[in-house]
Amino acid sequence: MATLIIAPLDTHKLLIMFSFSITCISILYLLLGCCDSSENSQKLSLGWYDNNNNSRSALRGLERGVDGNSSGREWMALRRLPHALIIGVKKGGTRALLEFLRLHPDIRALGAEPHFFDRHYSRGLGWYRSMMPKALNGQIVMEKTPRYFVTPETPGRIHAMSKNIKLIVVVRNPITRAISDYTQIISKTPDIPSFESLTFKNRSTGQIDALWSPLYIGLYAKHLERWLAYFPLSQIHFVHGERLISDPAGELGRVQDFLGLERIITDKHFYFNKTKGFPCLKKPEGSSKPHCLGKTKGRTHARIDPDVIQKLREFYQPHNLRFYRMAGMDFGWQ
Repeated sequence: MATLIIAPLDTHKLLIMFSFSITCISILYLLLGCCDSSENSQKLSLGWYDNNNNSRSALRGLERGVDGNSSGREWMALRRLPHALIIGVKKGGTRALLEFLRLHPDIRALGAEPHFFDRHYSRGLGWYRSMMPKALNGQIVMEKTPRYFVTPETPGRIHAMSKNIKLIVVVRNPITRAISDYTQIISKTPDIPSFESLTFKNRSTGQIDALWSPLYIGLYAKHLERWLAYFPLSQIHFVHGERLISDPAGELGRVQDFLGLERIITDKHFYFNKTKGFPCLKKPEGSSKPHCLGKTKGRTHARIDPDVIQKLREFYQPHNLRFYRMAGMDFGWQ
C-alpha cells in the first residue's frame, strides 16, 4: 500500500509568503487612504469658490495646523495675484479699511501701496505677484492703491489681469475729502497758496477749478463711468466713508458679505478714540494691545471760508446726484 508523505513546510518560504501578504495589504490600505485624502483635499481647495461656511471653517482648521495658527502650514502658502482691490479714494478711509480687514483670517493684504496699475505697469505681472503676501489656498489676497480710481488707464489694465476681480471704493463727502487732502498737502509743503485761492480759476467770477487734484478726485461719477465700462456694478462695492467712522462694524460687515466671507470682524473689535475722532482697533493683527492709525490720521482740518464751502456745495450737487444714481445708493452729502 502506497504511503502519502507530506513534506514539512519550509520555514523560509513561509516567512516570504507572510511578508508578501502583509505588503499587499499595506499597499491596498495606502491606496484607499490616498484616494480618500485626495478627495478631501479637493473639497478644501475649492473653498474660495464655495460659499458654504463649513468649507471655510474646515479650510481654516487645515491652515492653522497643530499649533492653532497659520504658521504651521506656512510652507503651503504661495504668492498669488489679488482677488480684490481697494481702488480708492484718497483721504476717504482706505488705510483704516485695510487695517480693519486684516483682522480677518481669510484675508491676506499687502500693507504698502504698490501702485502697479498706475505707475509700475511696465514691470509686469510677475513683479506684481512678487509684491503680494503669501497666501494659503482659500485666502483672499488684497492690496490698496487709492490712485487707481482716478487714473484713466487702470480699469482696462485691471480687467486684463482679471475679469472677475472684486473692487472696493471708499467715498466720503467730496468737500470734506478735498479739505482733508489739502490739509495733508500743507503739512508737507506749508508755503503753497490757500485752499480758497486754489479752488477757483477766477475767484471774482466764481469759476471752480475742477482740475485741481483735491477737487478733481471728488468727481466720483466721472471716474466711476470709466470703471463701469469694464466691470458690472455687482463687482464694485462702495464703503460709506462717514459711516466707516460712526459704525465701522456695520461697514465691515457689508464688505465681508461682498467678499463672500464669514462675518468675523464685528463691533467687539473696535473702540472710539475721542481724541482722534475715529475708531481704533482693540486687538490688531499680531498684537494684543489696542492700536490707532498713525499721527497723520485725524489731523485738524484747515479752516475754510464758509462762502467757499457753499460754492463747492453748489458745484458738487449735480455730480453727487449723478453718482448716487450710478452707484445705486444715496450718500446724503449736503
